[in-house]
Amino acid sequence: MSSPADQKQPAADGGLRIDKWLWYARVTKSRSLAQKLAIGGHVRLNKEKISSASKVVRIGDVLTITLERKILVLKVQQLGTRRGPFVEAQTLYEDLSPKPVPREEGVEGVVPQRDSGAGRPTKRERRQMDAFRKVD
Repeated sequence: MSSPADQKQPAADGGLRIDKWLWYARVTKSRSLAQKLAIGGHVRLNKEKISSASKVVRIGDVLTITLERKILVLKVQQLGTRRGPFVEAQTLYEDLSPKPVPREEGVEGVVPQRDSGAGRPTKRERRQMDAFRKVD
């Protein structure tokens, strides 16, 4: 039977479970969410889709993670031994994610952004307009 101290150490072959690594690197808020991400097919390990949270991650591996609104491409730099602060978690990986594409004016399928102050008036502005109209 293994002790809790044994569970915190990386695997003997120099790797770490992918769900633990995602949690250590602060990609997810909890380890159970990291497991769901891996099992759900949202993680690729070296371009191959994984279906198990127990896959082993090693230094030099590249992970492609699809989240709700973005895609993360992370190269494993270190395995880590705990879930530390964000600054410590950033040392575990190199971010290779593509930069977001800037929005262009007049392109089909892109909703143009309104200028501030344009559009529906706020409650305060409506009250000011009502007060202006009621002047006798």
